[in-house]
Amino acid sequence: MHPSHHLVLAFCLPIYCLNADPGDGKKTWSKFDNLPYPEDNLFLYDTFPPGFMWSVGTAAYQVEGGWQQNGKGSSIWDTYFHKVNPHLPNGDVASDSYNNLHRDIEVLKSLKVTHYRFSISWARIFPNGTLSNPNEPGLNYYSILIQRLKEIGVEPIATLYHWDLPQKLQDDYGGWVNESLPDIFKDYAEFCFRSFGKEVKHWITIDNPYAVAWHGYATGKLPPLIRGGKLLGYRAAHNLIKAHAKVWHLYNDYFRPNQRGQVSIALSSHSIKPQNMTEQDITECQKSLEFVLGWFAKPIFTDGDYPQSMKNDLPSILPVFTETEKKFVKGTADYFAFSFGPVLSFQLLDSDMKFKQVENLNLRMVLNWISNEYNKPQIFIMENSWLGPNSTKREDAKYMYYLKQFIMEILKAIRYDAVNITGYTAWSLMDGFEWLRGYSIRRGLYYVDFASHNKRLMPKSSALFYRKLIEQNGFPPLPENQPIEGTFPCGFAWGTTSYTIQLDTTPSQFNDPNVYLWDPKKTKSLTKVEGAVTPKRKSHCVDFAAIRLQISLLQEMHVTHFHFSLRWALILPLGNLTKVNHTVLHYYRCFLSEMVRVNITPVVALWQYVIEQQGLPIPLAEHGAWENPQIVQAFVDYSRLCFKELGNYVGFWITVNEPYVRNLSYTSGHHLLKAHALAWRVYDKEFRQSQKGKISIALQADWVEPACPFSTNDKDATNRILEFDIGWLAGPIFGRVDYPSFTDDEKKLIQGTFDFFALSHYTTKLVYWEREDASKNNHYLKVRPMTDNTWLHSPNRTAVVPWGLRRVLNWVKSKYGNIPIYILANGIDDNQEEFQDKLRMHYIQNYINEALKAYVIDDVNLAGYFAYSFNDKTDPSYGLYSYIANQYEPKPSMQHYRKIIDSNGFPSPEASVILCPVEPVPCTEINFFQTRKSLLVFVSFIFLAFIVTVFMIIYYAKKGKRMYL
Repeated sequence: MHPSHHLVLAFCLPIYCLNADPGDGKKTWSKFDNLPYPEDNLFLYDTFPPGFMWSVGTAAYQVEGGWQQNGKGSSIWDTYFHKVNPHLPNGDVASDSYNNLHRDIEVLKSLKVTHYRFSISWARIFPNGTLSNPNEPGLNYYSILIQRLKEIGVEPIATLYHWDLPQKLQDDYGGWVNESLPDIFKDYAEFCFRSFGKEVKHWITIDNPYAVAWHGYATGKLPPLIRGGKLLGYRAAHNLIKAHAKVWHLYNDYFRPNQRGQVSIALSSHSIKPQNMTEQDITECQKSLEFVLGWFAKPIFTDGDYPQSMKNDLPSILPVFTETEKKFVKGTADYFAFSFGPVLSFQLLDSDMKFKQVENLNLRMVLNWISNEYNKPQIFIMENSWLGPNSTKREDAKYMYYLKQFIMEILKAIRYDAVNITGYTAWSLMDGFEWLRGYSIRRGLYYVDFASHNKRLMPKSSALFYRKLIEQNGFPPLPENQPIEGTFPCGFAWGTTSYTIQLDTTPSQFNDPNVYLWDPKKTKSLTKVEGAVTPKRKSHCVDFAAIRLQISLLQEMHVTHFHFSLRWALILPLGNLTKVNHTVLHYYRCFLSEMVRVNITPVVALWQYVIEQQGLPIPLAEHGAWENPQIVQAFVDYSRLCFKELGNYVGFWITVNEPYVRNLSYTSGHHLLKAHALAWRVYDKEFRQSQKGKISIALQADWVEPACPFSTNDKDATNRILEFDIGWLAGPIFGRVDYPSFTDDEKKLIQGTFDFFALSHYTTKLVYWEREDASKNNHYLKVRPMTDNTWLHSPNRTAVVPWGLRRVLNWVKSKYGNIPIYILANGIDDNQEEFQDKLRMHYIQNYINEALKAYVIDDVNLAGYFAYSFNDKTDPSYGLYSYIANQYEPKPSMQHYRKIIDSNGFPSPEASVILCPVEPVPCTEINFFQTRKSLLVFVSFIFLAFIVTVFMIIYYAKKGKRMYL
């Protein structure tokens, strides 16, 4: 069965009787405030119902051109641009569809739509607006258009009135404020039904009557520019509603039995949400939609009368329907034709109509409101899309992703909310004349070269996207998006990351040499005795309470590794070895030794960029930082000190952690690579044999995707970003990339200075080449970043795209070979109070599963995964532990991560349990006896004293007995 036949079947019964109570839509906002999170925000891989109608649309004045050709009369828009504002661009030629019918048919065929919505220019058929003077060439144009559409299997959807009233009717009658217009419109409609009705099964009487009435006759923003205030605006709307009803009854009584078509009116609306979820604000939102959409929808779809809120607020202005008129208007639509997009949203919506609430672009919410308010009508989206600047040519990523977002919301409305949506119309087929905005914006799926003689059409990325969407009837599930079961190898490193640790070198009270007395009468507290001191004992690791607490939290998480960064500026305040902070070194040594004692392997970074002095000692930061070549030797000296003082406890060293390459000059990058390489060589030559550790560099490796997957330019831009963000520093180390600025000796020095590939990964971004706004472009890389609004996003607008991790792991493997890879940081911000940590749980679950796919399916040599971050105190809103009122509390995500660690992945319930052997961590210099020397001496002394005491008691007891004998 042809898809178009489904419309007749679906709409076989007109909507006469509706049982919805006015105001039922009010429950919509409470529903959307309580949707399951994050499940409801995820991309929905599913298809539309069978027979779903895929359409594309245009309006006559926007695309036809030929404004005086072959006897066409003038419309109110022709008058506006020729007489009122002749200096402005106009639609005289526009996309010139009137002279390029074959061109339009070919692109419609290529697009594979099932329906095409177009409007009939009233003045092209009747130059004076009345039946007295029909124009045969205009009639032939639409007849041929409809015939060609049927030949290629595309069903026409004809709009009788899309804003272009014949100027003669405006001059003679004053336009839609005159009560004669509904009958004149009815005569025009009857002619169209007789002329085209045999082939046209879907009719729209009037497009966006809100804009026609309010801005044509109240505000005067649109032609015919009548500034008649509310009185004329509501009068025009009253006549538009009656005109529509007359045409519907005409078709229903005289044409439906034979032509078996459907008639509706295309209503437009905005979307609105409450400032606060209070009853008052929700009521105001309900009122906002009633004043815009309900103004026309309630009379037609409910009871033939205006919303009560309008009647209450406008008792002396709002026209009144008689009881006969109410019955006549009620039920005069065979389905709910709905338009949503930039024409009304954020442009032609008066601020007063918002009632101090917040306008947004939530199409799904409005569809739910319509379904609730009007008793679940069948809805056909008659116009929807967004806009792009005139500079956009064929790669319209921004437009395409708005289209994707809206279509995704429609799919969710169907599948999640049971909203009865039967068709969708993308707007528009081609670039055209955009009303008051002229040619400053573009809304077409096809690019129109307005400078060419025949107005050549070229498909944009959005056209290719829409065609593929139609072919697949939505977004069918993909095998690669399904989670897998399996486990990671034995010895897999499960860790967590903190860019710094809590440094509290304050000794415990037992290390205080002062003497205190208790004052029970006055202060009732300890009072220091001045001048009285006791011998100060040597500081021990057990004196640092902060260390014990952090280690206990790590143990609770069941991690095997912990990654953090040292603070160069604290260890060497002057940037050289003339002043070493041994207190801080001792603290780090204690922290590391305690980690090793509980079998947690330290992964330690020597330098981490932070905003304050770039994480460098002040003298280095103030003398050029990484621009200064002397920093290289300073880093080597610092590294050697750390290896010497801490290396016996460290399993993995990171020389440089996450250098942000976008802030690096080439000189800084050059010095940073040399510093890393020299530090690696020092460790390899002087410390590796005794300490048995490993060392490398850690790079941030977020994934990037071409915004337009069909664009060669965007694919090239993606490669540039990856090579710059990752390859700039990784290439000389892990590959054979050399730069002209390196000498041969420097190339040999740097190449191969790694033991593993360490990366951090947080998100995926889109990049596109088309330069819409120069201020937002990266001019050096010639790209602009963007995001996909259908992706799940964190409170900080970080996109959650798990499959990006798998792709970056495969990219690293393809570029640098199958070397061991450690994911040293992977995490997301979350609002625990609002979302109960659900986003982070979802993030960890799905990113680790993608890592498992890389290991199991792609054979990536993945050796470890570290969740970012350890706690909120050091990394606010990213932690697995919250930190409130000086207390650490495990979040649900920590417990979820611990469960994954304990399972070593996602084992199948049927799989046998694999027990990994527990290997002791050999370390000749670290054991219980050495880390507790003082305690052991003290315990040994007590034990010896006890033995001596017992011996003496027994000895003298026996001696006493002999004396008595």
